[in-house]
Amino acid sequence: MQYTSLASTEALREAKMAGSVGDALDNALMESTIGLFKTQLIERHPRSWTGRTEVEKETAEWVHWFNTDRLHSALGHVPPAEFEQRYREATPAASTSEVA
Repeated sequence: MQYTSLASTEALREAKMAGSVGDALDNALMESTIGLFKTQLIERHPRSWTGRTEVEKETAEWVHWFNTDRLHSALGHVPPAEFEQRYREATPAASTSEVA
């Protein structure tokens, strides 16, 4: 199954981590993330879900944790959101020129 997200692909391109939409690199990253989701949320908490609303709520909480609280060893044991914020603060903004 292919996972194609235009927003994700654009973010990967900006980070110089992506090729064309739907290529093996994009798919590998998405499949790895989905694998983590299944392992960390779905399989770790085996139970019957009460419905779509519960799955959506639990998924949103997991995504929030994954981006803002999870310590990532490759990022110096800081959460991805904090690492990104530090990066943006340390990187000068791209200069923009107004078109007359």
